Formats: sequence, structure tokens, C-alpha cells
Amino acid sequence: MQKQKLIEACNDYFRNKITSLMSVIHDVSESSNSESKSSAGDKHETSKAMMQLEREKLGMQLKEAEMQLAEFEKIDFSKTFQKVEQGSLVQTDKGWFFIAGSVGRILLDTQTVFVISAQSPLASAMMNHKEKDTVNFNGVSYVMVSIQ
Repeated sequence: MQKQKLIEACNDYFRNKITSLMSVIHDVSESSNSESKSSAGDKHETSKAMMQLEREKLGMQLKEAEMQLAEFEKIDFSKTFQKVEQGSLVQTDKGWFFIAGSVGRILLDTQTVFVISAQSPLASAMMNHKEKDTVNFNGVSYVMVSIQ
């Protein structure tokens, strides 16, 4: 598994998410600004209020995505990992896990990698374990095969 390609894929994921949210916010704002007031004033005001709520919700999602990217960029991926910690790529007998952020499943070179936050329950269970250790989580045993 090439860790650098995985780091780039995660970085792209966060940047694309931010770009997409900014585009949707722009579209909602444009739609709100271009809507002409109809003769049904209450209907217009309700529509404007709903668009404002949508902009606020999208704004919070954008802020969260920006914070996730900032956290991701702070991780030192270059160090050598002897145990599971933030930034490590963990191969278990059940699959690959990258402790780097809440991205989810990424397919990289036909290999599925689950990119999970260090605060996630599974990552918390794996933390500080070394190669060949076994971690039990939700009734499932994970054997740490390698840690990069």
C-alpha cells in the first residue's frame, strides 16, 4: 500500500468537499438574490427564510470540512510508527485502516482502505497497539499485521 497516494487521495477528498460546498452555497445565495417578489408576499418571505436556513446549514458544513482539512494537514505522516496512532496506516487481518480523518472508504489501487478519525470508536480501540497485537471491538477481533 502506497501511503503517499492515500494521503493525496484524502487531501483531494477534503478539498473537493470544500469546493463543492462553496459552490452549493454560492448557488443558494444566487437563487435567493435573484428570486423576484411575487404577489404572494408570505410565500416569498417563507422561501427566503428557508434559503437562509439552508445557507446557514451549508456554512456550518463548510466550516466543519475546513476544520477537518486543517486537522489532516497537521498530522506528521513522515514519522515511523511503532504503534497505532494518528497518521498511521494499519493493516489488520480484516483490512486496511488509515487513522487520519473522517473520510470513509477509499478505493486505492484496487485496495479498500477505511479512513477513520482518531476519535472514532474503532481507532480508539486500536490506539497504542503494536504489530501482532489483537484488538477486540464490537465482538470482532482485529490482528495488527503491519503499521506504517
